[in-house]
Amino acid sequence: MAGIKSLAKDTAIYGLSSIIGRFLNWCLVPLYTRMFPSAEYGLVTFIYSIVALALIILTYGMETGFFRFANHERYKDPMEVYSTSLISLAVSSTAFMALVLAVLGPVSEAMHCADNESYVVMMALTVAIDAFCCLPFSYLRFRKRPMRFALLRLVNIGLNIGLNLFFILICPWLWTQAPGWISWFYDPDFGIGYIFLANLVSSAVTMLLLLPELRGFSWKFNPRLWREMIAYSAPLLVLGIAGIMNSTLYSILFPELYPDKAEAMSQLGIYGANIKIAIVMVMFIQAFRFAYEPFIFAKAKDRGDDRMQSYRDAMKYFVIFAMVIFLGVMFYLDILRLFIAESYFSGLKVVPIVMIAEFFFGIFFNLSLWYKLTDKTVWGMWFSLLGLAITVALNVLLVPRYGYMGCAWASFACYGTMMLVSYLVGLVKFPIGYQVSRIVFYFVSAIVLWFFAELIAFGHRPWLNMIIRTPLLLGYILMAMRIEHIRLSDLLPRRR
Repeated sequence: MAGIKSLAKDTAIYGLSSIIGRFLNWCLVPLYTRMFPSAEYGLVTFIYSIVALALIILTYGMETGFFRFANHERYKDPMEVYSTSLISLAVSSTAFMALVLAVLGPVSEAMHCADNESYVVMMALTVAIDAFCCLPFSYLRFRKRPMRFALLRLVNIGLNIGLNLFFILICPWLWTQAPGWISWFYDPDFGIGYIFLANLVSSAVTMLLLLPELRGFSWKFNPRLWREMIAYSAPLLVLGIAGIMNSTLYSILFPELYPDKAEAMSQLGIYGANIKIAIVMVMFIQAFRFAYEPFIFAKAKDRGDDRMQSYRDAMKYFVIFAMVIFLGVMFYLDILRLFIAESYFSGLKVVPIVMIAEFFFGIFFNLSLWYKLTDKTVWGMWFSLLGLAITVALNVLLVPRYGYMGCAWASFACYGTMMLVSYLVGLVKFPIGYQVSRIVFYFVSAIVLWFFAELIAFGHRPWLNMIIRTPLLLGYILMAMRIEHIRLSDLLPRRR
């Protein structure tokens, strides 16, 4: 239980930086859409979608590879693994930047930035820095220093937000009041370039703050270790690319598949706004992922059934907490929907589908430990490619007929299939003995409770709905605590 409590504590700390970061970045969207024409903001969206893909390619699964080999029985010195990984990422990030500069013209044209090549340079440098910094951040997770991890993340986020506000709000005002103060560095025609500049500066400052994690050890490169890490991590690269495509492909395909081309972008906007309500589940899963990888690889050193029991408990408590989040969002949707405009409310029906889809992905991530611990990461690649095939096929089949509901069900089927197939293969390759009946019970109980709450809902009286649903949510939590023999005192920090 001590290991699970540590996992829960780390998840909460990692989650703090994730939740605050996502929320603050989400709050920038109204600023961008009010300060820039839609075409310019569209370019920002496009560039950041390329950035997300480039970042996965440039890290090429080295984060997970570091955790695996830092805990590997054949390599007794974790710092040798860390040093080899750092050198690899430093070389690849530098080569990437050199390549972009060598073909800057064609790349800028392909990214619709032919007249603003500086945008491409800034974001390429940002990606190179972030790709390299992923290892020092992973090292903090390996050393179980979630507070420093979260603090540095929050500094990065805070600086990025502050610079955005400075360049986009304060500088234009100063330009009209006292242009001499800022004329030496500010150009009002640079426009959205300041979004990219703010990102670059915050990434560079973060790298400087990570310097303590880059000192105090011998920098040496082990070619044999590196080849093994690449062989282990390469399938994770494919997995990551497929994962990004599973998450974003709908936005690419929808305008081409929706029958009414004039209405397509409007429908896509409704879907995109409503799935942001489900971001609570996404943030929980991301926080859990930060804490889980160091946890499973550290437990891999244990012998006997203790480590298996830890894996079983981690899965069980993940399901419980995820279902509490699901019920919390669905029970209080009358409040949460106020984050979007009333004209978008027609898409609220996708929220439960997308949340359950993300829940399936969270279980899939839990299940991924069997192929990561057995160095069979190629299985993760196959599962993700299977999911990508399902995503493409169902979007093509369902979107023309059902619109954005087809996107939601495609996501549901994609992650649900990946989860089931990974579980079935894992039964043969690395049986862990999950408490499937209890996990299914918690899931079904939450779904039944949600249906019951919907049946007794009072139409236009949200306050009355919340009065009724709050005891239902508390009842679910108390039921889980009773079944798992968890006392309230177990959840509170102990006094030393």
